[in-house]
Amino acid sequence: MDSERQELVSRGAASSTEREKTAKALRDRWLGRKNGLLAHIDEKWLKPSSRELKPIVGRKFNELRQTSAQLEMEALIRDVPVRAKVNSSDPGSKDASFASTGQALSTATGTVAVTTKDSVAVEVTTAAADLTLPGYRRRLGSIHPITRVQREIEDIFLGLGYSIETGPEVETAYYNFDALNIPATHPARDDMDSLYVDAETVLRTHTSPVQIRALRKHGAPLYILAPGRVYRRDNPDASHSPMFHQIEGLAVDADITFADLKGTLDFFCRKFFGEKVRTSFHPTYFPFTEPSGEVSISCFVCDGAGSDAVGRSCRTCKASGWIEVMGCGMIHPDVLGHGGVDPERYSGWAFGLGIDRFAMVKYDIHDIQLFFQSDMRFLEQF
Repeated sequence: MDSERQELVSRGAASSTEREKTAKALRDRWLGRKNGLLAHIDEKWLKPSSRELKPIVGRKFNELRQTSAQLEMEALIRDVPVRAKVNSSDPGSKDASFASTGQALSTATGTVAVTTKDSVAVEVTTAAADLTLPGYRRRLGSIHPITRVQREIEDIFLGLGYSIETGPEVETAYYNFDALNIPATHPARDDMDSLYVDAETVLRTHTSPVQIRALRKHGAPLYILAPGRVYRRDNPDASHSPMFHQIEGLAVDADITFADLKGTLDFFCRKFFGEKVRTSFHPTYFPFTEPSGEVSISCFVCDGAGSDAVGRSCRTCKASGWIEVMGCGMIHPDVLGHGGVDPERYSGWAFGLGIDRFAMVKYDIHDIQLFFQSDMRFLEQF
């Protein structure tokens, strides 16, 4: 066994020049699980020995085992500089180290206490790698701007006591149109504007059907927010996409008025865009609300002036000083009836906004397609 240990030490001495090759050879011959010499030395192997020889053989065995573990550890640690790779196409890369040209890493010599997997304590005196060198960079993902804006809007209304409701994206024509006062002759129901699965099934064109489903499920009073994807037959361009994201807000309770709607949306806009933002309501028409309105906010870039300090037109508000952000209105009595709510007892209001539109306004993005192209150069900015 002394001769075996001497051979092991001589092999370890060669590791300073052969490094990785020697380390693998040591590991395979002495510590290999199946064919390693030390793997076959156990209590059964010692059993045939006499009582006088067992302590001597055991001591020699432990010395051989410790020597093997120590030499393997030395070979592996010395091998650290050799295993470092260089990206030859990018010499300035942070991950670049030193190749097998013999150029050494900056090292510090010292004694390292190592405990092997067999709980054998070994003191290894060797040149250790410089631990101050930067490690490999692990790219971390980021939250998509659409998701970020949606969560921000949800957090504002959750703080006001609203709850989140969802509904199917493949919707019946009844919930998507009829229950919302959109008659069969309305242009929005034409197959040139909507994506039909069959005559009575459509990819929902807005998140408004969720309000009917929620009213039938929960009744009144009800305060909900309904985010989700919607679909329309639009040609993709800088401001249109066949798939985009909406949030529907709904409040139904006794004695709700338009003043409640204005106060809530004014608070929301100032919370989302900044306290200096002003809101403006002007009338419009939607079949599911009466009266109906559109909400604009004062431009937060030019502060509603329409131009900057040197007179250049503001491109965010197109020199108007205002940015249209959402539609709203008091819920039509017929829509409340379709939701199973008595319009004589309850009233309510609703609003709808495009999450993509809010993200474009907030982050000054001028092409909606950027949200859906999976371009890392764009997404890493958020």
